[in-house]
Amino acid sequence: MSIDVNNESGTEVDEEAILDIARYALARMRIHPLSELSVIVVDAEAMEQLHIQWMDLPGPTDVMSFPMDELRPPAKDSDEPPQGLLGDIVLCPEVALKQGEEAPTQHSMDEELQLLTVHGVLHLLGYDHEEPDERAEMFGLQAAIVDGWRAEKGLTGPSPAPTVS
Repeated sequence: MSIDVNNESGTEVDEEAILDIARYALARMRIHPLSELSVIVVDAEAMEQLHIQWMDLPGPTDVMSFPMDELRPPAKDSDEPPQGLLGDIVLCPEVALKQGEEAPTQHSMDEELQLLTVHGVLHLLGYDHEEPDERAEMFGLQAAIVDGWRAEKGLTGPSPAPTVS
């Protein structure tokens, strides 16, 4: 899996954890190991510009996903996982910090960025949360991936609750 993490935010983040959880999520979703993903970490001003430009919404947001090849997880009975350019995930640590502090189960900015990375991966793979049934599926899958990764890493304590909207 080719995953690049580029921190342009000026904020120190755990880039290794972002890389690792992205790799874990893609493997769990059975995406071809030769697929490519880019994760960009930006400050609130840059995120706000993207949010306005692409969503026509004011203010910075936590995560945005920009799919390229529109890869989808393979069917359960399929032997051949899809391969290609997944696209870009853009993360904002300033928003992640605030969300982690305000979450029912308070957690760190880095834990929130890990959750947001999985959220972004799922969006790149075609998942959405506009409708209640879509939301239940996406957030359930997101929690399972984050919990699985945390268990594999031996991390204790409750997993961050979904704070993305």
